[in-house]
Amino acid sequence: MRYDQDHESPDLIDERGQGGGSRMAGAGLIGFLPLLLRFKYGWVVIVAVVGYGLLHGFSGGGAVTSQVANTAVSARGSDAPRHFVAFVLDDTQTTWRKFFADNGQTYRNAKLVLFTDSTSTGCGNGDAATGPFYCPNDERVYIDLGFYNELSQRFGIKGDFAEAYVIAHEIGHHVQKLLGISDQVDRSGKSARIGATGLSVRLELQADCFAGIWARSTNQRQILDAGDVQEALGAASAVGDDHIQKQESGSVTPETWTHGSAAERSSWFQKGFDNGTLQACDTFKAATL
Repeated sequence: MRYDQDHESPDLIDERGQGGGSRMAGAGLIGFLPLLLRFKYGWVVIVAVVGYGLLHGFSGGGAVTSQVANTAVSARGSDAPRHFVAFVLDDTQTTWRKFFADNGQTYRNAKLVLFTDSTSTGCGNGDAATGPFYCPNDERVYIDLGFYNELSQRFGIKGDFAEAYVIAHEIGHHVQKLLGISDQVDRSGKSARIGATGLSVRLELQADCFAGIWARSTNQRQILDAGDVQEALGAASAVGDDHIQKQESGSVTPETWTHGSAAERSSWFQKGFDNGTLQACDTFKAATL
């Protein structure tokens, strides 16, 4: 992926090296968000008291944080990972701002916070072990860069566009909030949200599809390198619930899925890439995923 290697973003907040902690006394992420659907494998989905809180991550992600945060500096002396994240953040949001404007709507930028180990969020205390996540209460994406090392070491997923896909997926959740989609899911009953075809999985697959819409725009602007789309598809597949479960336990339990299978995740990313429309990303009307 071709990008400005010195890019800075007004929407990126770099808190790496600063201490974490909750803004809400005595209320960590789990304590503040009581309706918790936490599964042993893969990502977690948390339904907040106010709004729909989505925290997506892998357990153990914090174990490699310090190594990545302290050594990922380019030979030019600049913080290469930060510039890359800043570029993808701005490029993704510029794409959605135009998309909204073309449809007579106004896009409101999300912020992205880089942190180390833990940080306070509008949804309580965020931990690196959760992986990248979007908090709807403060409209911020949170990423510990150690996650990318985990993606590479644990799942064999490498490449800048695979990393960009992660950011685009989380911004996809912000788009869902702005469109009122996540609020509709929040108002649904618990039984409608859980399971392999539940609303929570459909919400996540739609975020993958939205990431595909952005990827389509990068292809149209000719900033992709050969193999970039395959990197993103590989990343989407690697974090499929079935793939993670099979890797961890050797068995697959669809009733506990929160994000969809490997095939579904890569398929919906591809749908967004091929079509570039919200209609193509309507996972909620899809008879099959």
